[in-house]
Amino acid sequence: MQNEKLNTMEDIIICRDVHKWFGDFHVLRGVSVTIKRGEVVVICGPSGGGKSTFIRTINRLEEHQRGDIIVDGIELTSDLRNIHAVQREIGMVFQSFNLFPHLKAIDNVTLAPIWVRRWPKEKAVKVAMELLERVGIPEQAYKYPGQLSGGQQQRVAIARALAMQPKIMLFDEPTSALDPEMIKEVLDVMVELARSGITMIVVTHEMGFAKEVAHRIIFFADGNIVEQNTTEEFFINPREDRTKLFLSQILTH
Repeated sequence: MQNEKLNTMEDIIICRDVHKWFGDFHVLRGVSVTIKRGEVVVICGPSGGGKSTFIRTINRLEEHQRGDIIVDGIELTSDLRNIHAVQREIGMVFQSFNLFPHLKAIDNVTLAPIWVRRWPKEKAVKVAMELLERVGIPEQAYKYPGQLSGGQQQRVAIARALAMQPKIMLFDEPTSALDPEMIKEVLDVMVELARSGITMIVVTHEMGFAKEVAHRIIFFADGNIVEQNTTEEFFINPREDRTKLFLSQILTH
């Protein structure tokens, strides 16, 4: 039923024949994909396949050299106004937490709304506390990142990304730097977020998370999409040999 509902929704991200080179290395080789508003998409695949580079092109952390990327009706070109307009609508959570170590958790969360959205400090603090509550760590608001566990730091990073009230959330292997016992606390926050209706693209090897919340799985290898399907079909009936091999390796661990 959820997928039927999505089929009637508009496209929020359109990528057509996207290419990216790092020097002579052709890292993205003609990626074409469309993401619908409110869709949760998991991208998986072997290391070095271009997954992280691809999602970084969507908010222009990496510049694509060929093809079209259109986010919420705005085409990503070299026009800085377009780039800034797109970046304001996208929140991103990285593998490393990228918090400012000299700022308390709450100040990390309020920084962008105050400076970019021009919110008064009172509003920014109020929203930040609500978000820290949402990610389950309101009591850590006035601690510095160095006083927090890895899982707590990543939850602050999620709150910080949400503080800009983005339409799209990108996650680049958000649990890969965490100790095993901290992974679940971050995934629980992401599950709640996925169910809230925000558009999400998540690069991850956490297949349990993918099965629970993703509408669609995209399998990347060698700089392009090898296979994509609904979550159920992807796991039950993978079509490509490369996908079958990947799943046999990852699901036995």
